[in-house]
Amino acid sequence: MKSAKLRERIALLFFLFLAAVTPKAQTIPNTEFPQGVISFTSTRDGNYEVYTIDLESRKETNLTVNPALDYWSSWTPDGRYLLFYSKREGGEDIYRMDVSGEHAVKLTDNSFKDYLPICSPDGTRIVFLSDRDHKANEVYLMNSDGTNVRRLTENEDFEESASWSPDAKSLIFTRALREPEDSTYASNGELFLMDADGRNEHRLTFRKGYDSGGVFSPDGKRVAFYGTDETGNFEIYLINADGSGIENLTRDPLEDYSPSWSPDGKWIAYTSGENSIYHVWVINILTREKIRLTNLPRRNETPFWRPEPRG
Repeated sequence: MKSAKLRERIALLFFLFLAAVTPKAQTIPNTEFPQGVISFTSTRDGNYEVYTIDLESRKETNLTVNPALDYWSSWTPDGRYLLFYSKREGGEDIYRMDVSGEHAVKLTDNSFKDYLPICSPDGTRIVFLSDRDHKANEVYLMNSDGTNVRRLTENEDFEESASWSPDAKSLIFTRALREPEDSTYASNGELFLMDADGRNEHRLTFRKGYDSGGVFSPDGKRVAFYGTDETGNFEIYLINADGSGIENLTRDPLEDYSPSWSPDGKWIAYTSGENSIYHVWVINILTREKIRLTNLPRRNETPFWRPEPRG
């Protein structure tokens, strides 16, 4: 009898020992579903159109409804207007429209390609790309009404994806550099920073492959961008604003592009897919939770999170 009790006591002590040394399972805190409105472009109606999706109701709305290409959909800082570019009058020009899709106003008018407009955080200026002075794209600036156009970069390299720092003092953009072994095209996309007047330009990333789509977090401390991993697949990355501390955010087999921060800085919307089928997703910065927002098997891409409406 005593030996049986001794064995039970030893078994109990062993169980308590295991309970003490076994790591507890790590639980990821539940995150609230992201809120607000995201604009994006889609081919679901036969050609590229600008859409919005309300994240609470999941209602999707076609804002442009036009037989010509309408692409891009960045917001003014008050959330009242959208900037996009269109071929509706022949050339690729920049337009502004109400959040309802009405009252489209043409801001540029020439025979060249003006595209990828982004309004400054103070609402007074628009940065955009154009080939009006050079066959490779250059970065340009204009007033929010389309006046006073000035060229910020001047070189032989292809440039794209210019956007603003939260304080409107700096611009981040992509420059495609030609590697020594490249004989046909410039394949090394890198992120660059410069002052909003085009001065004090310097390189931010130093990676192989193509990095682009750089956007500052709302607090200006980090930059999200897309770039290739060690296998050549495109992922969404985060870096500190000084270029340090790179982190692969998405880590999946799909092609991930075009990041856009939520106004509270907790989520990033992005494009993900393959074989001409792309969807708009969001990912939580802390938990890495991913949510797909679009369902139609078309090209659903270039999401932009609407700023918090003012007033």
